[in-house]
Amino acid sequence: MKTALKTPLKLGLLTSLYLSQGIPYGFFTQALPILLRKQGLSLPNISLASLLALPWALKFLWAPFMDRYGSARLGKRRGYILPLQFLSAALLMALALPQQDVSVGVLLVAVLLVNLLSASQDVATDGLAVDLLEPEELGKGNGVQVAAYRVGMILGGGLMLIVFDALGWRPTLLSLGAMLLVATVPVALFREPPPAPSARGQEAGNSSWLRESLLYWARRPGTGVWFTLLVLYKAGENMATAMLRTFLVDTGLGLSEVGWMLGFVGFTTGLIGALLGGFLVNPLGRRRALLVFGTLQALAVLLYALAARGGASVPVLALVCGVEHLTSGMATAALFTVMMETCRAEHAGADYTVQACVVVVASIAAAAVSGFSAQAFGYAWHFTLSATLCALAVVWVALTYHPPRTLVSGDPPEVS
Repeated sequence: MKTALKTPLKLGLLTSLYLSQGIPYGFFTQALPILLRKQGLSLPNISLASLLALPWALKFLWAPFMDRYGSARLGKRRGYILPLQFLSAALLMALALPQQDVSVGVLLVAVLLVNLLSASQDVATDGLAVDLLEPEELGKGNGVQVAAYRVGMILGGGLMLIVFDALGWRPTLLSLGAMLLVATVPVALFREPPPAPSARGQEAGNSSWLRESLLYWARRPGTGVWFTLLVLYKAGENMATAMLRTFLVDTGLGLSEVGWMLGFVGFTTGLIGALLGGFLVNPLGRRRALLVFGTLQALAVLLYALAARGGASVPVLALVCGVEHLTSGMATAALFTVMMETCRAEHAGADYTVQACVVVVASIAAAAVSGFSAQAFGYAWHFTLSATLCALAVVWVALTYHPPRTLVSGDPPEVS
């Protein structure tokens, strides 16, 4: 299902959708670890809190049903996106109702529920992105996707740290909910065209359709090698950044300083990196983009190790943070572009979700062990280990990834 929308309108719609997903996830991954650290939680306990992101790893279980069933009135994808986004905003705002501060237990349960809603919305959003974008638009679309998601993470993480430091819990939670509602406006105004008859299918074929959706990756040649690439490519960077906030706090930075570093520096460089990476994927070619951006990502993570050896000033830390956000945005845009090209038209949401779940599982696992690694080896060696894992991913790409000469949506990348 392709639409007659012009490219700028498509990119604008996707910007609002991925921005709204990044806002709550940014609060969970960026602000929450610092707030928990301020309340005295240990590094291992903080890293284990990353397990609250499990819905993002398990969403492949219900993705085929969301691909198959949708609202005829609201739209196949839009019919999921609108109610899920409204529920997320309502849940965050409901937490602001009590006069007293939110307890850690209630906050963690709310984070789990918001992650469940956001992960489900992500299935529909990714499916809509595959439906909307033409093959030649994939690089730009994924650059915008990563950039908007990162902006949302900065708003939900860095900016909310500043709001919390100045005003407390209630304004922070109300701000999160309000930003989600504002980001809902573009998709509320969007009119999604009906799916093609072949994609709509008939009730009698539901069983075989679901089996085909769920078993495709088990039968696909080279799946193990491809999934290994997905596991490695972002695991090292996530292992490093999971301890970045606590590292900055432990170096003596205040909440406002960390919020500024992540909010301004991270916002600017992450946005530039994602857009630059997305626009360079086509000129460089898929394989070269993965290799170049992955190498830059590994070197940027290694800079954290050098900064952690002591004596790094705030400007130096800001510079290192900016370089890492820049290279991470470029690497992520390249990876997501290649992932989107493997999706079949009628299973776009499920196919992309399965791959995204592999990346998320690797990210959660890396984040979950990061606290133990940082506590056992210290921040400097922890970041060195993370950079080594990033470098291993580049080697794996060089050895195994060989894209087809003609890239057509639905054709898998060739792996040896």
